Amino acid sequence: MQIPLPERLRPEKLEDVIGQPQLIGEGKPLSLLAQSGKLRSIIFWGPPGVGKTTLARILAKTAGLPFVQLSAISAGVKEVREVIQMAGKGSVVLFLDEIHRFNKSQQDSLLNAVEKGNIILIGATTENPSFEVVGALLSRCQVYVLESLEKEDLQALLDKALKQDVVLKDKEIVVEEIEALFTHCGGDARKLLNLLELLTTQLEEPIKINNAAVERILQKSIAQYDKSGEHHYNVISAFIKSIRGSDPNAAVYWLARMIIAGEDPVFIARRLLILASEDIGNANPNALLLANTCMQSVQAIGYPECRIILSQTVIYLATSPKSNASYLAINDAMALAQKTAHLAVPLHLRNAPTKLMKELAYGKNYQYAHHFEGNFAELEFMPETLKGTKLYDPGNNAKENELRTLLKKWWQGKYGY
Repeated sequence: MQIPLPERLRPEKLEDVIGQPQLIGEGKPLSLLAQSGKLRSIIFWGPPGVGKTTLARILAKTAGLPFVQLSAISAGVKEVREVIQMAGKGSVVLFLDEIHRFNKSQQDSLLNAVEKGNIILIGATTENPSFEVVGALLSRCQVYVLESLEKEDLQALLDKALKQDVVLKDKEIVVEEIEALFTHCGGDARKLLNLLELLTTQLEEPIKINNAAVERILQKSIAQYDKSGEHHYNVISAFIKSIRGSDPNAAVYWLARMIIAGEDPVFIARRLLILASEDIGNANPNALLLANTCMQSVQAIGYPECRIILSQTVIYLATSPKSNASYLAINDAMALAQKTAHLAVPLHLRNAPTKLMKELAYGKNYQYAHHFEGNFAELEFMPETLKGTKLYDPGNNAKENELRTLLKKWWQGKYGY
């Protein structure tokens, strides 16, 4: 199996790294750190594909320390403890990718080992560490900000790949245009190299790289999951529609697609919470309770364990009876309220905390439901001109059919039940 191009071209020395001139070079922070040979805990903050993993490996190698790489998406406290145990009385560089995915308790599990020096932590994050990393851990780390590669950096990387890569240098490749190539990678070195490899494997020699070829190959390929791009929203759409369509197999598949792509589990749980009310509602009120518990559990536990809770909730929601009656009711009610906001609240429904208000008949003739049999008193609760307006139409499912029967008993056909 051939090693991917980004891995084949991964620099092994700091001076071979392309980009990040604010950190690398004579008198720059990372160069000085490497020269000192005394590595300390670091957090690299920057967009994907700018060299966070590469820099971590180079710094560990320069310091002569063992290097262990974990992803906060798939690892948990158990794996962190194994690294601490492996370190013993020495030091190990732990590179924790997506460190912002660790919740507070998971991050706290690093503190003692970092404090003692058993672990030299190098965290990588695409999110602002001031918001995503706990203060105690952040105070023990030096934060370095990495930036997207500029056009000249991308050009240098492209030239290096074509001239030095053991596979590409033997192929007949002509670069005619670079605009589409550079635009689609968006300053991400990994994307550039992946796209270049895709082009060189799908085009016949002599390989002509131009804007048309790039667009044609990309359209034929499966789009990458990008949290800010169209494919991100397409996957979410497929996920929600699969649950709404009562297909637990498809729903859990799209859930897995989001998990392996590094989607924020809280974002997924939030969408489930909305769906539980929008698409299930009173057909199964327990759905909202489970979705809410899922949200709280995900926030407390984080990856990787929370994938199980997400899976349980997704399957439960997908197999629940469906109703959008509450969703339609509030939409219709809001549309009506926009048109009728001028209508006064009927006097008998108004609060009367003062003597004057009572003299003005506020609250007069109001009937307290709990004073009547079955806790129901027939009373008009709508403004006069909206009397009999139906906004809630129970769905055709076991639970809401029970509600329909109850409403019919109470209102005797007033709202068309």
